[in-house]
Amino acid sequence: MKIHPNKPAQSHIPASHGGKYGTKNPDANVIDFSSNVNPLGCHPGVKRYLKKQLNLISEYPDPNSTNLRTNLSWFTGVPKKQIVVGNGATEIIYNFCKTFLNKKTDVLIPIPTFSEYEISAKLCECKISFFKTMDLSKNLQKFIMKIPRNGCIFICNPNNPTGVLIQKREMLKIISAAKKKSTIVFVDETFIELVPEYDESVIKHLKNFENLFILRSLTKSFGLAGIRIGYGVGNPQIIDLLQKIKIPWNVSNIAQLAASAAICYHPFLDKTCKLIKKEKHFISSNLAKSEKFTCYNSSTNFILVKTKTKSKFLQKKLLKQKILIRDCSTFRGLNQNYVRIAVKTRGENIKLLKALEVI
Repeated sequence: MKIHPNKPAQSHIPASHGGKYGTKNPDANVIDFSSNVNPLGCHPGVKRYLKKQLNLISEYPDPNSTNLRTNLSWFTGVPKKQIVVGNGATEIIYNFCKTFLNKKTDVLIPIPTFSEYEISAKLCECKISFFKTMDLSKNLQKFIMKIPRNGCIFICNPNNPTGVLIQKREMLKIISAAKKKSTIVFVDETFIELVPEYDESVIKHLKNFENLFILRSLTKSFGLAGIRIGYGVGNPQIIDLLQKIKIPWNVSNIAQLAASAAICYHPFLDKTCKLIKKEKHFISSNLAKSEKFTCYNSSTNFILVKTKTKSKFLQKKLLKQKILIRDCSTFRGLNQNYVRIAVKTRGENIKLLKALEVI
């Protein structure tokens, strides 16, 4: 029997990501600077709470994540009917594309950025255009002119891997221009809560733009990467469809409970952001002393670094010292002279800097 997969699946190439399992020989003892999660990890209160819920492992979860959506409504100020929950933010990206995009859809993606937008849009056979820029704010009008009609735009804010944050007023210009062209704007705000001092989210403007969809994650901000939990907000028409097409029981009951507990400890984010601001400056100022590295200004918990040493070689050398950084050569729009470093605690950051000194 000969198998005949569809063309997008046949040509599909999975995206590369950070994390120890992105390496050939995963090491449990590695210090992972390649994953952009909360440097303080998960709040201890969440762990204590989950230990008391282990009896739920044998039970099916609520397929609609009802209680979690109620709690997220309290946390975000968005009505529950406008919230969808996913098994990580990436599941929602794929479900969104499957629901709203097809081979006739023109998609515009600024690069370099998170690769799953392109990958999931390709599976839907979309017509994809790329807009290369290291700072979208500096090329705003040119980008707006490229907005397609009846299409879709993906924007990560702050952007991964550059760390650039687009101001709210600029984002609203993009969304407004897209609305006039009947184009959906998919804004990925998975790092927005890890931006010290600024509030550039457009979540409070949902009621003004039916073409706006916002992606959020509890993976990064609340340190829940291991149990996969994300959510999206948009107008009821968008959310109703995403609720319909998601797989049954897509989010485990443990993940739902962990997310609800985590947002109850939301003041933890203030402590996290203070640490990010302090440690980001510590890393950048020390790397600036070397002629080998140039740091890009980042608004969030990671730093894009241009290096004179090839990224793969640098990653390999650091792995020998039990330190993992993100090789950014796999990002469309970047080459082998870029790496990404997540902000961690002072002790871990010192180990990284000392390791870089001897390379």
